[in-house]
This record gives sequence, C-alpha cells and structure tokens, in this order.
Amino acid sequence: MTSTRISVIIPHYNDLERLDRCLCALEEQSIGRTAYEIIVADNGSPQGEVALSAIIGDRARLVIVPEKGAGPARNGGVAQARGDILAFTDCDCLPHPQWLADGVAALDSHDVVGGKMTVCISHDGPMTGAEAFETVFAFDNENYVRTKGFTVTANLFCRRADFETIGPFRTLLSEDKDWCHRAIAKGYSLGYAAMAEVAHPARHDWQELKGKFRRINQESYSYIVLTEKYGRLLWLVRSFALPLSILPHGLKIVTTSKLRRPAERLSALAMLIRQRLWRFADAWRLLLTDVKG
Repeated sequence: MTSTRISVIIPHYNDLERLDRCLCALEEQSIGRTAYEIIVADNGSPQGEVALSAIIGDRARLVIVPEKGAGPARNGGVAQARGDILAFTDCDCLPHPQWLADGVAALDSHDVVGGKMTVCISHDGPMTGAEAFETVFAFDNENYVRTKGFTVTANLFCRRADFETIGPFRTLLSEDKDWCHRAIAKGYSLGYAAMAEVAHPARHDWQELKGKFRRINQESYSYIVLTEKYGRLLWLVRSFALPLSILPHGLKIVTTSKLRRPAERLSALAMLIRQRLWRFADAWRLLLTDVKG
C-alpha cells in the first residue's frame, strides 16, 4: 500500500483526552501510514478549533460538522474523505494495531464488515458495578453481526461507493442498526472480522451507564416506531421482557469467566437489576410521552 486508499472517520465531541489516545492507537497501525488518512469530524466541541488542532496536530484532518449527532458527524467526515474504503470508529476507542489491515482484508469476502469489540478497564483495582456489568454485557458485536444483522459504528468497514448507494447515517434512532439493515435490504452482505479488534472503555458508574441507556432507549424507540407496522405495541411487549431478563442474565453473571472476584459478581448483579428496572420505567415514559404528545 503506497497511496491513501482508506479513510478512518472519527466523530468527536468534547473528549480531547480520549481522542488523543485514539489517534495514538491509529498512528500505530501495521499498514503503511500513507495508506490511510484520519478524519476527525467534530460536532462543535466547546474547546474550539484551536484546542482541537493542538491535540490533533498533523495526525488527522479536522472537519467541523455543525449538525448535532454522531451520525451527522460521520456523514460530514465521509463527505471530506479521499479513500475508496471507509473505516469507522469512535473517539473513545482504541483500535488494535492490526485493525485496519484485518478489517480491510475482510472486505474481500463481505460488503460491510463489523470487527471484534472488547471492553477495557483503565485501572488495576476491583471493578465498579458499572464496569463489571459492561465487562459481561457490552459490545457483543459478533452476536450483533451474526444474529441481529448489524455492526456497531465503533468498528465498521465498507467501500465508499457502497456507502453512497446505501445512503448516510440517520439521526435520532439506532443509526448503526438502521444503516446496516438498509444495506442488507439493498442486497449487501454483512460479515464479522474477529481479528479487526477495537477496545472501548467500560462506563465507570451508574450515571455514565444511565446516560448510555437513555440514549439507547430513545434511539431504539424511534427506530421501532419508524420501521415496524405495530411499533408502539411491539415496544410495549418488549418493555416487559426487560425485568424478565434479569434471571437468565443474572445466571450469565454468576457463570461468566470474565469476572473473577465474588464482589464483582455481586456488584454486577446489583447493577443488572437496577439497569433493567430503570430501562423498564424509561420505556414506559417514552411510550406515554409519545401517546400524550
């Protein structure tokens, strides 16, 4: 690889420290540096362009995207991309050195590729309840690809020409699921690349975890209502599955090899119960707010 043919797209908002670590990881890719460019698509971070440019340096091109949302930010990055292959990750992620090489190689067999996601902990001490919960349940991208028909946008590869045919990411819904389902509907194949690995830090506490699932609930609700004939009824039925899932998923916590300390299993169980009951209540809030509106 002697010329730029891959564009790495990173949406960013107000997370300069993690963006710096992400760019450091991308600088260590096993393929030649001239083979890929990095585009940071910023959503109007409060630090401003000067601070962003100081962090980015000559490692990436900065694109300012005023329309809010990670989806519009990715679209803005794609619009400025020069490569014929697009590789998407997030600013708080750490791609493995072989990420680009293995993800691009998988495009020989599939039109859209999702890679392996792992959860990382930034300290050596006991995990918090949120960290233990995420270690067990977060980012099961192989399952998403193989059984649910989508890959997370933190680890997604496709050809530029195919992206333009499929269309841009949409906002206010589960953009990764929506985009991949549109791709499959147009006849594109989706595959999993186990060697194309990206690490994502676990959420540290309940507030961070709640923020994540507030966004997921809102996006999932919008997606189901927009795409399913009886979307609100389906949402109602699915909401009751949340507390019912505590028992089988609690068993997963008890038996997993990912947690080694009994205290971490207990804190993960407590977080599981709290998270599922909160999501159940929030699911009803979304439905009732929509109906009243």
